[in-house]
Amino acid sequence: MADNAAQLRSTSYVLPVQDTAFLLRDEMRDIRFALEYAKAELLLRDWGIRSTIIVFGSAQTPSPEQAQAAAAAAQTDAERTLAERLTRQAGFYDAARQFGRIASERGGAFSPHHRWRDNIIATGGGPGIMEAANRGAHEVGAPTIGFNVTLPVEQEPNPYTTPELTFRFHYFAMRKMHLAMRANALVVFPGGFGTMDELFEVLTLVQTGKAPKIPIVLFSERYWRRLVNFDMLVEEGNIKPEGLALFQFAETAEGTWDALQQAGIHAHGEDGR
Repeated sequence: MADNAAQLRSTSYVLPVQDTAFLLRDEMRDIRFALEYAKAELLLRDWGIRSTIIVFGSAQTPSPEQAQAAAAAAQTDAERTLAERLTRQAGFYDAARQFGRIASERGGAFSPHHRWRDNIIATGGGPGIMEAANRGAHEVGAPTIGFNVTLPVEQEPNPYTTPELTFRFHYFAMRKMHLAMRANALVVFPGGFGTMDELFEVLTLVQTGKAPKIPIVLFSERYWRRLVNFDMLVEEGNIKPEGLALFQFAETAEGTWDALQQAGIHAHGEDGR
């Protein structure tokens, strides 16, 4: 009998779903994109996650523990100046952590409506502000989501996301889609390019009607007005005056929750649908 070992060893004989080299071909990019959508969508549905509160902010924001360690180790003027900045920024971490607790306790994470959960804290799953918001939710025993992304300098998930709700994306576009598509509200803490990118992505979707209007709160008016001259955009005619009504400011965790409520945050299904 002829030997068929060569046929069995051939990569062409491997089932497509098990053939990593085949799945990673350029021509299969659309399939990989669809897989990234489907995996997160189905696992979130399995958990009954219907809506989220997205929290954006800098991955560089230190925790109070990190700021205290820097202050204790500071010996030179430059190190002391850095420690002072880190201590100030750690206040944002504290506020995001407190907000994660408040939103999780009051927003519907513990009260599934016909099995569905609403207003679950969701972040990019990394360090800094993302960690803080996930940490606050975790500390009160609520589920909390991390949408991590593969980067050239590897970014690992923070330890406070619910393990079964910790996702990893290759495509930024699909990660952004999952962040936005079930968002009931958006809270944006001080951050850099990535934070601004995510903020203006959502503002654009809402402004153009491609996404429903949701409450958007920017934490620390002083920071955001130093960073962006919103009024100048109106003066130059680049946005309409009502564009400034798409968001509001808050200075504390409680104030952020109050602002969301005043802007109409709700749990989907409250009307019985």
